Amino acid sequence: MKSIVLALGCTLLLGGCLPMAMFAQGGYSGYKTNMGTYVASSEVNAFCLTPKLRLAIWEFEGQFGKKIVLNSGYRDMWHNYAASGADNSYHKKCMAADFFIPGVPKDQLIAFARRLDLVGGLGCYPGKSFIHMDVRDRPRGAQGPVTFGGCSA
Repeated sequence: MKSIVLALGCTLLLGGCLPMAMFAQGGYSGYKTNMGTYVASSEVNAFCLTPKLRLAIWEFEGQFGKKIVLNSGYRDMWHNYAASGADNSYHKKCMAADFFIPGVPKDQLIAFARRLDLVGGLGCYPGKSFIHMDVRDRPRGAQGPVTFGGCSA
């Protein structure tokens, strides 16, 4: 019975955001795809992304009508070290993505991420074209994601 309820819940959840993401435009020249996601380089791993993270990505794509380009997805221990990632990085847990959307200003991505309930952590690096989003649980009572790396309140 639990599996039927879970399957029904997932169907309803996906039914709410998948259609908008399906209309997102892509076809960016100069980017390859990995697991159906545009990636900034061949070193980006889009295979290991949790369903909750995929849903958040689809929300961005549906909102802006364009596909994201992933700068960083899953990182193994060595890749995370080379990227100067935190020891407890959500990238190592398949729960984080660094991305941008060509033609969409970074401040618009940040504003949308702050409103999206799926986003638990948000990084906004000065001088970089991408944002960091992870799907950690928000602290109890938090009205928005945990912000770091240059995100002003």
